[in-house]
Amino acid sequence: MSKVTALVLAGSRQGAADPMAVAAHVSHKALIPVGGRPMILRVIEALERSPCIGRIAVVIENPLALASLDLGERVIVLSAAEGPSLSVRHALEKLGTPLLVTTADHALLEPEWIDYFLAHMPKGADVGVAVAAQTQIMEAVPGTRRTFLRFSDGAFSGCNLFYFSTPRASRAVAFWERMEAERKHPLRMARILGIATLLLYITRVLSLSGIARRLGKLTDLSVGMVELPYGLAAVDVDKPADLELVEQVLNGRRQAS
Repeated sequence: MSKVTALVLAGSRQGAADPMAVAAHVSHKALIPVGGRPMILRVIEALERSPCIGRIAVVIENPLALASLDLGERVIVLSAAEGPSLSVRHALEKLGTPLLVTTADHALLEPEWIDYFLAHMPKGADVGVAVAAQTQIMEAVPGTRRTFLRFSDGAFSGCNLFYFSTPRASRAVAFWERMEAERKHPLRMARILGIATLLLYITRVLSLSGIARRLGKLTDLSVGMVELPYGLAAVDVDKPADLELVEQVLNGRRQAS
């Protein structure tokens, strides 16, 4: 398998100050210290340790915000657009496919998760999304609060790992942009997804593979959902409780080593 380019989303939505970054006295959440190091460095390190990853790009509104960090020779920094979907679109235009996308707050990211995700991408899929089952997550971090989507075959949470395999995958970004533009208007988002899809989801008739097929029809793409056997893969740093959880996990790893 040829090397895959990785993209790390490190910006703030429309440049707005992130409350966690403000509390930590840093310009971006990506720079919050986790285990004594800015969390973005942990993400980059995990990508560098994966044999599947070649180039690494980081997108952030002000590249100078990262000037004090040693990002390594493999990393380039790009200016972020107004939102994550537009930043990915610009990255696809500049870097091409295949492109793995993750986020700078994925502080526990491990190269094994990346390798598993890429190795289990369905053959012929244009786009891939990594998820973890609620059972796996609760086994790894009992009591954690995550957002779960509940399907007929179980409840799942996203893992902040996305794969754009072919040039056609840019259609998924266009769909993402439509959804992002309506994020404050649930009814408009529902219309984009389709009433039938929503009814199937609400009644728990829709399976994980079923939603992949329906998203594929909406975007005219082949969409693959990859279930990771790593519960920790669903943990990112969205709120103070997540930061505390990540620190606990890292402390546990240090004590075990």
